[in-house]
Amino acid sequence: MKILKFTGKGFGWALLYIILIGWAAFSLLPYLWSFTSSFKDLTQIFHYPPQFLPTNFNLLNYINLFTKVFFARWMINSLALAITTTILVVLFCSMAGYAFAKFNFPFKNTLFTFMLGSLMIPFQLIMTPLYIEMNQLKWLNSYWALVVPWIAPAFGIFLMRQFMLSLPTELLDAARMDGCSEFRIYWQVVLPLARPALGTLAIYEFMNSWNSFLWPLMVLRDLKLYTLPLGLATMLGDVQTGVVDYGQIMAGAFLAALPMVVLFLFMQRQFIAGLTLGSVKG
Repeated sequence: MKILKFTGKGFGWALLYIILIGWAAFSLLPYLWSFTSSFKDLTQIFHYPPQFLPTNFNLLNYINLFTKVFFARWMINSLALAITTTILVVLFCSMAGYAFAKFNFPFKNTLFTFMLGSLMIPFQLIMTPLYIEMNQLKWLNSYWALVVPWIAPAFGIFLMRQFMLSLPTELLDAARMDGCSEFRIYWQVVLPLARPALGTLAIYEFMNSWNSFLWPLMVLRDLKLYTLPLGLATMLGDVQTGVVDYGQIMAGAFLAALPMVVLFLFMQRQFIAGLTLGSVKG
């Protein structure tokens, strides 16, 4: 009976792994197709029946990507914006989360409730008044409009607050008794302990800034100021006449997705730890 029970359990786990591996392979197929197609010309891309691997590897798509369009400039723009926004978001959200978690001040619960309520407001509802505000500030067609409105998102404050509730208050009181200022406690005690949550927030915000499309489309006008998603959209050309270099677009899409994959592979442990440890207390 024990052998049959063990065999049945082993068969169940094997079936589960087969299903998960199959689903993962199915999910990765579009990315693998994009990668292999970046080395094909248009004839091979539209060949029927489809050819997964190119018959002749061709680097012309990558060469044209950096010589005929502003792809390098777009990538630098996206990278600079994502890094700047991520640093500011992590700084301000961690400060606000620390204040909501460990300090008592007037209207604390009311402010936190209103902040959480703002998560229910869709971006489509606020983008028009926000655009008018950016216009009045003369920030259209500038990176100020892409950074300043998003440096303290409600989700980031909520995440940091939930994590910092789990930090022992006795440790902070001991630091105060040793003569530490509040900012020194935040910088040298709280932030090192909150690294899992900081890593989670950094990954989330970097991906959000890197993939942002609608808001940059509204505020940017100069082609050289475009971010990578906007630049890739301009490469579609005239779809109605069929003048689209799909091989070049495949190469650009692959290079655009590569930083996100590398970032997650290097920080996946902190990302998972932040998601689990941040919900210890509510």
